[in-house]
Amino acid sequence: MKKVLLSLLVVGSLVLPHVVRAQAPVPVNYTEQVVVEGAGRSSLYTRALDWAEHKFTYATTTALVADPAKSAIRVTGTGTLKPVDARGQDQSLTVLFTFRFQATDNGYSYQVSSFEVVPDPQAPSQKVPLEEYQAELRANRSNAKTFNDRRLGAQATSLASEAAMSFRSFMNSQPANDHVGVADEQLGAQ
Repeated sequence: MKKVLLSLLVVGSLVLPHVVRAQAPVPVNYTEQVVVEGAGRSSLYTRALDWAEHKFTYATTTALVADPAKSAIRVTGTGTLKPVDARGQDQSLTVLFTFRFQATDNGYSYQVSSFEVVPDPQAPSQKVPLEEYQAELRANRSNAKTFNDRRLGAQATSLASEAAMSFRSFMNSQPANDHVGVADEQLGAQ
């Protein structure tokens, strides 16, 4: 019985990497919905707009689109991915992504998605969706050596997580009732 189980595990482990390589790239996307009871749409929107205007470190705020009537914000971020050449030297590749925010009366949702690669720095207006670029890399002969398709996917996922953590950390650091910690004790002592 142990020999049969062991042989199935060995065969399964040999087949698994081939199946993983054959799959199409999954779009990079980070989405979260956060419940903040009684926070108010306007307050959440104002806080998120402050982050987008002053703390968003992935681009200039010229790509910021804010809609106070809908309590929605959209901003385009810029990052760098690092594929390697056939000799293992890092290359630099610009990637654009979209951060979207939507506030409600009792919470908010945000999303980091729509990753696009700028393959030629001399033509920054020509963009390719990350998944298409990864498919092109997969077709390249040197990909078996560099694994750039998976490398870029992992780096883009890391970038999405980093942007999401920055935003969530900023939103979580919001002082309650416009004062911070020790002020409560001082008000109670008076």
